[in-house]
Amino acid sequence: MRAARRPPARAPSFDAHLTGLGLEPLRRGPVTTLQLNVGLRCDLACQHCHVGAGPRRSEALDRLGAERVLALLARHPQLACLDLTGGAPELNEQFRFLVAGARRLGRRVVDRCNLTVLDEPGQEDTERFLAEHEVEIVASLPCYGPENLERQRGRGVFDRSIAALQRLNALGYGQPEGMLALDLVHNPLGATLPPSQAELEAEYRRELGRRFGIRFRRLLTITNMPIQRFAHALARDGSLDAYHDLLVEHFNPNAVPHLMCRSLLSVSHDGTLHDCDFNQALGRGLDAGPRTIFEVEDLAVLEGAPIATGSHCFGCTAGAGSSCGGALA
Repeated sequence: MRAARRPPARAPSFDAHLTGLGLEPLRRGPVTTLQLNVGLRCDLACQHCHVGAGPRRSEALDRLGAERVLALLARHPQLACLDLTGGAPELNEQFRFLVAGARRLGRRVVDRCNLTVLDEPGQEDTERFLAEHEVEIVASLPCYGPENLERQRGRGVFDRSIAALQRLNALGYGQPEGMLALDLVHNPLGATLPPSQAELEAEYRRELGRRFGIRFRRLLTITNMPIQRFAHALARDGSLDAYHDLLVEHFNPNAVPHLMCRSLLSVSHDGTLHDCDFNQALGRGLDAGPRTIFEVEDLAVLEGAPIATGSHCFGCTAGAGSSCGGALA
């Protein structure tokens, strides 16, 4: 992994950086994924969490918002995927309503699961519910060993995560001959970029298989964004500016055409629209067009609209690039 080593210059404007390299400003194409943050309640309070989720957070999508999301899916067949995130999405009261409704409409549903939530009280049948509805699980597992993982996520989380993965495997998740997709997510510990996604996937597959018999479809590497809780941690140890510099120095123009904000629309628990989950965490809405899901009737009006950017966008374009679907280039 490449670590930040020297004091940086202040992070430049992302738009100005693109222009200086002869690249066009970011604009949205057709929206094919609706990513919905159903709320900020979570059973964990991870160091790298860019939305600041935790057990004491109460912000949550309500039934009116959930019904509106399903109405948008029904009206827009090009929305192929409903991507549910949080917090721990499973803790929201509307989670199963959304999953069942989207699957009836024939849409892919992704559950961004922290794994430990699956053994929380009241979640005893969640794994089976996910399997019955063929929900794709994207599971956070920052490391295949306990020490680094628990530095990020807390004591005891590793064993609980491994046990959850084994139960999911037993239901058919992650099996090469099955239809139940199970992806794992790695994000680095500290002010570094992720290593090669392909090489790290091979390590995860070897170690998790040898030690625990765990199988999965693929590994996704995601760069930590210098915002919210992670930014505060970097600032405390004096490495925030150095991390910004690291991201800028490793800007990869080959990642720009594949940025998720070009085809993804982010929706907050209160219905506000954003270009991505990171802009949502920063409270930055769309620069143009409707502001909430309750105002938009036709998503085509967003095509070609400028995408709101900031210095954190260098995180998505550093090294191999980063998105909710892993490396980009």
